[in-house]
Amino acid sequence: MKLALDAMGGDFAPATNVEGARLALERLANLEKIYLVGDEAALKRQCDACGLSGSHVEIIHAPEVVTMEESGLMAVRQKKRSSMSVAVDLVKEGACDAVLSAGNTGAAVAASTVKLRLLPGVRRAGIATQLPNEYGVCNVMDTGANPDARASHLVGYAVMAAVLVQYMYGKAEPKVGLMSNGTEECKGNDFSKETLKLFRQLEGDGKLPFHFLGNVEGHDLFEKELDVVVTDGFTGNVLLKTCEATAKTFSKWLKREIMKSYVRRAGALLMQGAFRSLKKTLSADQTGGSPLLGVNGVSIIAHGRANSTAIFNAIRIAEGMHENSVNPRIVEALADMGNIPAEYDLPR
Repeated sequence: MKLALDAMGGDFAPATNVEGARLALERLANLEKIYLVGDEAALKRQCDACGLSGSHVEIIHAPEVVTMEESGLMAVRQKKRSSMSVAVDLVKEGACDAVLSAGNTGAAVAASTVKLRLLPGVRRAGIATQLPNEYGVCNVMDTGANPDARASHLVGYAVMAAVLVQYMYGKAEPKVGLMSNGTEECKGNDFSKETLKLFRQLEGDGKLPFHFLGNVEGHDLFEKELDVVVTDGFTGNVLLKTCEATAKTFSKWLKREIMKSYVRRAGALLMQGAFRSLKKTLSADQTGGSPLLGVNGVSIIAHGRANSTAIFNAIRIAEGMHENSVNPRIVEALADMGNIPAEYDLPR
């Protein structure tokens, strides 16, 4: 696999991106080459600093950077020589198989969608983000690409995320739920009820390539055996950021309570191993990045605070999607499911 890395994207760029690239080239057997896209002089200095050189890495100069404050679509239109746009262009032109950015999420979604276009049969692309739960991980989709989704979009999300789970993580029959405010079928707003009706109709026709569990609630994300939960991008993004903030704040509170007495500090020393394991489980760095499913190419979006470990793991996900032919399998699954009734593709 050849990867285009937006080396200027993220809060700690380019250092973490270059170091993450070095780790990936050392550890991933199927990673043939990484193109570091960004300011050439800055990237050369960083490569020299971390000892990254050789035929497996190439610097592509891009003089502009998309900041976190910019409008995603406007940045794509106005900054055609940004590191993000140039990186996506490498996939569009066929020079690379995948692109990764820890920069502006809106711009990454816009660049990938506009330049790479959608896979056949896909109505909207969506971001699939992994959350840890009692049974492994739960993939929440969409977590920010499409805030005003339609019922047909959520069915597409379910199919795409189920294919990802099946071929990337070896789950023969992925379990899929629809996010709502109660498990009862009478619960939810008009949109979730309409979406549930569509899922049930397709289920009755034998067209769903996964095991549909119906409505699920927020706590089910962590307590129930779920491989995929689908929702609109607005709800998914709020949910994701709430979970991230909760984990971070809980850690802060725990440290504060431990420091209140010598007895607690002594106990904490005995619990260091457990704390390290828990931190690793909750850390977004272990996932690294979230696939933007539905675009005609592998596009991975990492969080802005990504460190070198996160960048490495994001590249690992890109490699896995490429090696397991996730995109062609998505096209096959959507084609097998057939057309969705037109009334479920109308705006809310």
